[in-house]
Amino acid sequence: MEEKIAIVGAGLAGCECALILARAGINVVLYEQKPTYHSEAHISPNFAELVCSNSLRSKELTSGIGLLKQEMREMQSPFMAAADKYAVPADKALAVDRNAFAKDITEQIQANPLIQVVTSRIESLDDARLHLPEITYVVIAAGPLMAENLSNSLTARIGQEQCYFYDAIAPIVWRDSLDLTIIFRASRYQEQNTENQDTGDYLNCPMTHEEYQRFYDALTEAKTVPAREFEKLKHFEGCMPIEGLASRGFKTLVFGPLKPVGFIDPRTGKMPYAILQLRAENLEQDTYNLVGCQTRMLQAEQQRVFRQIPGLEQAEFARFGSMHRNTYVNAPLVLDQDLALKNDPRIFLAGQITGVEGYVESAACGLWVAEVIASRLKGQVLHKPPKETALGALLGHLEKEEKKFQPSNAHFGLMPTPEERLKKSDRKRAYSDRARAYFQTWLKDQTIF
Repeated sequence: MEEKIAIVGAGLAGCECALILARAGINVVLYEQKPTYHSEAHISPNFAELVCSNSLRSKELTSGIGLLKQEMREMQSPFMAAADKYAVPADKALAVDRNAFAKDITEQIQANPLIQVVTSRIESLDDARLHLPEITYVVIAAGPLMAENLSNSLTARIGQEQCYFYDAIAPIVWRDSLDLTIIFRASRYQEQNTENQDTGDYLNCPMTHEEYQRFYDALTEAKTVPAREFEKLKHFEGCMPIEGLASRGFKTLVFGPLKPVGFIDPRTGKMPYAILQLRAENLEQDTYNLVGCQTRMLQAEQQRVFRQIPGLEQAEFARFGSMHRNTYVNAPLVLDQDLALKNDPRIFLAGQITGVEGYVESAACGLWVAEVIASRLKGQVLHKPPKETALGALLGHLEKEEKKFQPSNAHFGLMPTPEERLKKSDRKRAYSDRARAYFQTWLKDQTIF
């Protein structure tokens, strides 16, 4: 009886996993609910659908995501091969023709004699098809919007408290679009240095009473995205949209996410009436998160409303805010280092459900799980890449226990800090050069399928 691997879900992680296993000569049964069923986010009949942006983010090796893509290329990633094949002009980013990309991956899957595609929805981890004698391992790659019954089955298997169901996202803006003649850098209660405005962990947008009134009025009148059936779950207080908080009263935000206490506006020498804090989204500090501004506002409304805030009048948005149901697990507590369930090592998870964020990161999970399984079945030993590498750092994030585990994309902040003290201008290159050296050393000692 030939061994087979069952994969649930033909998204980015599932397809990457299936193609690599097949390349290793291992039979795969790939269960995909499309086109019979679609999640609320999917519209195409093709596999590996890019549901939001067509951007795979930076191509630069001096970024965490650029490094991860390069490491995947060197591991012969099918995902990266297709992405490079269908790249479209996007300056320093890698963007793809999403339809051509998905069509190519779909055709590869369907044409591969070692991959059996079954159009069917898997409703439970106890589904008999996942427990046939020939099924050696099961990979759940159904995405963060997996069918409710399967999500409930996974929740029951790992424990309710280890599965999360909300994704509260605040907008992100580009730093070079901010008015730094108004916005100042400081941390709460920090003694401000008037000669050096580069201290402090946050950029801060101060508001007078009149300016806050204008913002508040725009916020409470803004049009929002209606909650869909699958999203109609009670939000935790920490996930409350900013417009929901504002609806409780004029001063609610002033005593909440826009609290001005501990700040002095350097232009006036006085405490502002309200203050919006911006937190750096990455080590490069070229994008900033609008702290506490998770929202259901329409994207056009987000632009209109947040540009009412002093310093954000010309803000360009790198990402709009959103709130939706998004299932992911507390990976450090429920997954082992190979992304298998600790309480059922026959079952692997791959993709965003593990607690990674982003297209590339999801595919990287599928790649890693495939290499782990192939190595086991072929009698090989596969060591994890060092945490100084992009892939190793991403996998390391899924092992690091935290009070409140949160999904993450690939970035330098996941890597160990270099021992030598670095100038800010040298930091990205140093991380990149170190990662490249560590990865090359690791790769030459591994059998990659």
